[in-house]
Amino acid sequence: MAAFNLTPSEPSPFILMGIPGLDAAHIWISIPFSTFYIIGLFGNFMLLFVIGKEQTLHKQMHLLLCMLALTDIGMSTSVVPKALCIFWFNMKGITLGGCLTQMFFIHTVSAMQSAVLVTMAFDRYVAICNPLRYGTILTNARIAKLGLVGLTRAVLFILPMPLLLSRLPFCANRIIPHTYCEHMAVAKMSCGDITVSRTYGLVIAIVVNGSDLTLIALSYGLIIRAVLRIASKEAHLKTLNTCTAHICVMLMSYTPSLFSYLTHRFGQGIASHVHVTFANFYLLVPPMLNPIIYGAKTKELRDKVGKYTCRR
Repeated sequence: MAAFNLTPSEPSPFILMGIPGLDAAHIWISIPFSTFYIIGLFGNFMLLFVIGKEQTLHKQMHLLLCMLALTDIGMSTSVVPKALCIFWFNMKGITLGGCLTQMFFIHTVSAMQSAVLVTMAFDRYVAICNPLRYGTILTNARIAKLGLVGLTRAVLFILPMPLLLSRLPFCANRIIPHTYCEHMAVAKMSCGDITVSRTYGLVIAIVVNGSDLTLIALSYGLIIRAVLRIASKEAHLKTLNTCTAHICVMLMSYTPSLFSYLTHRFGQGIASHVHVTFANFYLLVPPMLNPIIYGAKTKELRDKVGKYTCRR
């Protein structure tokens, strides 16, 4: 039919529908969206400010926390402003260029965050299994280099995704049942052959998430082995307690991310509003909770934050 004819140029934008089936509740859904976003921005900027101001916090783990905070800010800011425009002002249109740009930033920041979590796991491994050499193995300069490697990897792996999609013809029906331009959601709008794009996205997801999760599992396997060699049960708990914040952040990041990715590709029987809700959960809740978790679990950081927030 006419709705599915190919268009030679780009006369009409893509339409982001928000959360499908819940259009009437969009104004109410915007309340947790905006609340989580503001809390996340405040917490992460506060963390960056405190670590930047306090010389005593210029350490390896706190540098990693700054990287995590930056990815959290980038993740939520790539999605929430546009989502709120949809919820509040019914501004659902987005150009092809804008859509591909948003998709690039979302997936790049996600891959970068995964690299930061791997580096954090390695940091915990060195701190527990090689404490005497911790300062020489993981210097601030080396942490910064690992962060640069993670960013370079993310850009090089993700950049082909929008480039492949930009070469495809798109149908006249450009309605995307989502709050943002997710890779497969955009690919499904094409009337061309998306096999290469679909396969590349799957391979990248397996390579990035698979390799990162493997490295994290290896780090924690070595940590557990080292902890079991300690005779004192109290020492067991004290040592493992240093890892709880990272484990919580890791579970919050990977679990909804993997669920969202798998349901979008293979979960045809799952209601679209459930999938979109989980996808937004991944982009909203971890950025809000990460600075709270690390602020609560890290006494030195908690005390410094209190120094600025509790001033009279």
